[in-house]
Amino acid sequence: MYAILDIETTGGKFNEEGITEIAIYKYDGHEVVDQFISLINPEREIQPFVVNLTGINSNMLRNAPKFYEVAKRIVEITEDCILVAHNAQFDYRILCTEFRRLGFEYERRSLCTVELAKDLIPGQASYSLGKLVRSLGIPVTDRHRASGDALATVKLFKLLLDKDTNKTIIKNAIKTSPKQKLEPKHLDIIADMPAITGVYYIHQEDGEIIYIGKSNNIKKRINQHFTNTNTKAKRIQAKVTSVTYEATGSELVALLKESEAIKRLKPRFNRALRRSIFNYALYRFVDENGYINLKIDKADGRKKAITTFSNLQSGKSFITRAVEEFQLCQKLAGIYKTKTSCFHYDIKSCHGACIQEESPEDYNKRVLALIEKYSYANKNMVIVDRGREVDERSAILIENGLFKGIGFFNLNYQINNLEVLESIITPMENNRDTQHIIQSYMRRNKRLKIVVIDK
Repeated sequence: MYAILDIETTGGKFNEEGITEIAIYKYDGHEVVDQFISLINPEREIQPFVVNLTGINSNMLRNAPKFYEVAKRIVEITEDCILVAHNAQFDYRILCTEFRRLGFEYERRSLCTVELAKDLIPGQASYSLGKLVRSLGIPVTDRHRASGDALATVKLFKLLLDKDTNKTIIKNAIKTSPKQKLEPKHLDIIADMPAITGVYYIHQEDGEIIYIGKSNNIKKRINQHFTNTNTKAKRIQAKVTSVTYEATGSELVALLKESEAIKRLKPRFNRALRRSIFNYALYRFVDENGYINLKIDKADGRKKAITTFSNLQSGKSFITRAVEEFQLCQKLAGIYKTKTSCFHYDIKSCHGACIQEESPEDYNKRVLALIEKYSYANKNMVIVDRGREVDERSAILIENGLFKGIGFFNLNYQINNLEVLESIITPMENNRDTQHIIQSYMRRNKRLKIVVIDK
């Protein structure tokens, strides 16, 4: 079974692109048996040249589903299928990138019709999809739109299957991740690893920890370390003699423990993670008219940030969603540069703070509601998350806006006062990285349980 697809994207920097449209035709080698076609809101700007090429603009995508809303359907329609695309490396990379942003490892075998066509139909002037199908007399409509290009690829693939009389090229062209033969010691280590959330520690012969990581599936992650073929992975494979782990249940607890352990132990293969993990932050300032303005800027330890981000795109996506959620002015939120009214005012979804039609008092209330939701400054609270067992929960303690530590408690335990909490909490260092980890996790997990505690 084949899943023949085409993807249109926003364009932009490598691995920062977003999907704007996807079309998938499930093909059994004879006919299309299922299909999925959808515009997708990429939550980021579309490059102007892409708009000109595809005709897809931001207005068309405003009410389109976001990728996480269609991810399950994509997984289902491509299950047990070989992905087929014209320049499959690009489409497969984009899909994997989008799934990785959701914390999901998407793996499928793939076939590239460019490579197949070069083998089966040699001597063509061009192997670009448009020119190739035109030279072969294959009709194509809606060029540079996902559905049109995917349908053209279906017809091209059908022709290629017919031309591959020996079936040898099809068999040999299927791209799978190269399977590295695992050493016996690696197999033994993997066998002892559990498929749970936690932190793992890779040791060399003298017991020294050479790498620390966290994963929602430790067994799978260790297997990846031992089968990857990049330079760092090979060096780890050569040095490793054992792996120990610490179950956390909660991904947030794993992230905090990983960060602290790397800073404290400084393993040789964690060099990149020793540095600060965020680069941008959301700041506030009051303008001459008394309105609270927001600005995404490079992180500066001397300034007090509302929240922080790993990259600029993450910050822009957050503030764009916040403008919608709290009905803020695009101009005052720093995402629409103008000397007059913002675009949302023109379409009557901004109350007019940009041109002083709304009072600073009314507008600032909504900005403060945003800050209250996404900043834990001066708060006393506990973030309650998954525990290591079914009847257990984890607790992340914030006291006076400072991260104090983590602990675990039984569901029968009451955790609504500070004295009880302090008895179960293991103290940990509060720093900018821990603040970033906690705030990012809170933004991603909308249903997280927060308990305000009595001081």
